Amino acid sequence: MLYSDILNLQRFADPTDPEDVDSTHGLIATGTKLEMAEPGSTDYTAVADVKTIPALGGAPQEVDVTTLGDTQTKQLEGIEAATSAAFSVQYKGPSWNSVHAKSGDRKQYNWRVTYPDGMTSTFTGSFTIQFGDVAVNGALTYTLTVTISDGPNFADSPTTGAAASSSSN
Repeated sequence: MLYSDILNLQRFADPTDPEDVDSTHGLIATGTKLEMAEPGSTDYTAVADVKTIPALGGAPQEVDVTTLGDTQTKQLEGIEAATSAAFSVQYKGPSWNSVHAKSGDRKQYNWRVTYPDGMTSTFTGSFTIQFGDVAVNGALTYTLTVTISDGPNFADSPTTGAAASSSSN
C-alpha cells in the first residue's frame, strides 16, 4: 500500500492559494473575502473581518405578455433586478474607521468577493453601515449594505482542483 493511499495530501494544501484548493466536491466558506476599491479603480483592499457574505446574483423580473385571447397568463424573462447585499462584519476599530468615513457618501465603489478557489464576483455600488445589537457577552458587529448599481459579475475559478484530484490518485 502506498502512503498516498492512506495519507490525504490535500490536507497539506495552502488554503489561501486558489491553485491548492480542490473544489471538485464543493467548498467551505473559510477564506472568502470582501474587498473594495475607490470609484474608477481596481486597486482592491480587504474590508475588515467579514462574518457573512449574502447571496449574490439576481432573479429576472417577469414581464407579463398575456393577451385577451389567452386563457392563462404568459410571462417572459425580463432584466435582472438589482438588489442590495448586506454583509455582516466583525467590529475592529481600525477597519471600522476606514469604512465608516466613506459610508453614506453615495459614491459608486467597486467591490469584489473572492471565494476560496479563486472564483470572484465583482459589482459596483454605494454603501451604508449600521452598527449591530450590543449584548452581554456578545461580539460587536456591524452590517455593511451595498446598494448594487451594476453586477454582480462572476468570474470562474482559475482551477477546479480536478488536476489536484487526479494527481493524488
